[in-house]
Amino acid sequence: QVQLQESGPGLVKPAQTLSLTCTVSGGSITDSVYAWNWIRQSPGKGLEWMGVINYDGSAYYAPSLKSRTSISRDNAKNTVYLQMNSLRPEDTAVYYCARRRSYEYDYWGQGTQVTVSS
Repeated sequence: QVQLQESGPGLVKPAQTLSLTCTVSGGSITDSVYAWNWIRQSPGKGLEWMGVINYDGSAYYAPSLKSRTSISRDNAKNTVYLQMNSLRPEDTAVYYCARRRSYEYDYWGQGTQVTVSS
């Protein structure tokens, strides 16, 4: 059974950098069939795709977030990371990692709440 587990600091001050971890079990992040995504949902808003890292390590980002966002991975730990700098209150959201196969997100983590506040 594939499981994705996000973890992070919970509360971050404005202008600081956010670092989140997505630990994957039950499947390899280097499997060429899958891509590993970060998605967030702000209060009262829909899901926002942030970016993806593919099996070969290539990463792509939403244009609106590209300048502040970086996705990386540690193959040995089977873990995917999200880093976002210059945080703003509007970055407050639940952050999810999700596995995509073709056009379907087939597994999601439970999400981790991030609040940006001084």
